[in-house]
Amino acid sequence: MSNNDFDFDFTVIGGGSGGYAAARTAHSLGMKTAVIDGAEELGGLCILRGCMPSKTLIESADRQLTLNRASEFGLHAETAAPNIQAIRDRKRRLIEDFASYRQGQLEDGRWSLYRGLAAFRDAHTVEILPRDGSASFMVRSRFFCIATGSESNVPPVPGLAETGFWTSDEILDTDTLPASFIVIGGGAIALEMAHYLAAMGRHVTIVQRSAQLLTGLDKECSTVIRAAYKERGIESHCGTKLQEVAASGGLKQVTFSDHHGTVHQLEAEEVLLATGRRPAVNGLALDQAKVHLKHGKIIVENSMQTSQPHIFAAGDVCSPLDVVHLAIQQGEMAARNARRLMNGGTEAMEQIDYRLRLFGVFSHPQVAAVGKSEEELRHEGVPYEAAEYPFDDHGKSMVMGETEGFVKLLAHRESGEILGGMCVGPHATELIHEIVVAMHFHSTAADLAKVPHYHPTLSEIWTYPAEELAESIGQESASAATT
Repeated sequence: MSNNDFDFDFTVIGGGSGGYAAARTAHSLGMKTAVIDGAEELGGLCILRGCMPSKTLIESADRQLTLNRASEFGLHAETAAPNIQAIRDRKRRLIEDFASYRQGQLEDGRWSLYRGLAAFRDAHTVEILPRDGSASFMVRSRFFCIATGSESNVPPVPGLAETGFWTSDEILDTDTLPASFIVIGGGAIALEMAHYLAAMGRHVTIVQRSAQLLTGLDKECSTVIRAAYKERGIESHCGTKLQEVAASGGLKQVTFSDHHGTVHQLEAEEVLLATGRRPAVNGLALDQAKVHLKHGKIIVENSMQTSQPHIFAAGDVCSPLDVVHLAIQQGEMAARNARRLMNGGTEAMEQIDYRLRLFGVFSHPQVAAVGKSEEELRHEGVPYEAAEYPFDDHGKSMVMGETEGFVKLLAHRESGEILGGMCVGPHATELIHEIVVAMHFHSTAADLAKVPHYHPTLSEIWTYPAEELAESIGQESASAATT
């Protein structure tokens, strides 16, 4: 086909973080670009209903916990019950500011913006159904990037739909909160919302299908979080099988069995469903473009290409980890690789590297991890050494009164290169970036151990496992050399 057969060089479906990054990059590379977004509001999940609003509420929760513990520090604080409406209103003001800024970016004229739903009619054509109810029309493009994000996953539990439930969307925008909640799920959203609700004085119980909280992370992480939450009055049940949700005398009743087969029933005023999210692909008619899916996600190569080389994807719709920084990285890469193809495809395609896979949970205590876990390293047969250090033996965290948790480092047994890190404890989502930087430069544990750390600080806790690994790996290397 000639260039005249296309309306655009690069068309992005979805205007969230990944989609905006793709469009911005494509425009900067000289590609004629379009963005199609059919959501009620512009901004994307992170700004409107995800990262930013949830962390705004959690900031209030963290400060409430500080007030609750004032006497431990020789202080006196008298507080009334949390003002849920005031917390909600602050969130709305902040999100309106963030969203209006993103809306301005999307509408600043760098590309054609279509407010409507898109569906593929063939591999180079989408039909757009405008939100204003006007007639649909076709758009043809040389390249596409699908960045439609994700939506709440509702499991097929008997009685759940009929009884009704809340999701994080309701939590984030309510001005009142029921007195008690049963949280179904044990991932990041479940733990963050449980933290917020408990800090607001609500009774919270967690019911998790998997054998541990935060499936995929080391089990000791789950152990610490469960114990910390129990101390706060948040009970958690893991290894469960949901049987039914039903109304019961003005309350909502959740029936489940544990790993022994014993049946349990819990009652609360509301059920919060936090069982994760699923890719938002319904309505895209991906079969018409011959774009393949696996377990609901779009299959992509490390170049971010789908089964159709000219159609790319970015963000939750295809990512192995649903986090914003990866969506942005994927969107930018998709645009750059599309430009490579547009230039003739003679230049090698850029490949995404998940070595620095980064994950954080704003629970209390916080959780953060980067790189490989011990389970992954064992599965891959990688020789490694592990070392950890607890916060309850660390000076600064003891001074802060934040002693729950630990840090862990994983290093290659032969080279000493840092392969992964985990932090469960105060400001974990900030502390983990020291290990991200170290891994970016392929630093060894010995390299990290040599870096000066100011005393007393939280970050100096990393020096203890780093020194332990440097010593043990050094001794092993010396032993191997002599034999």
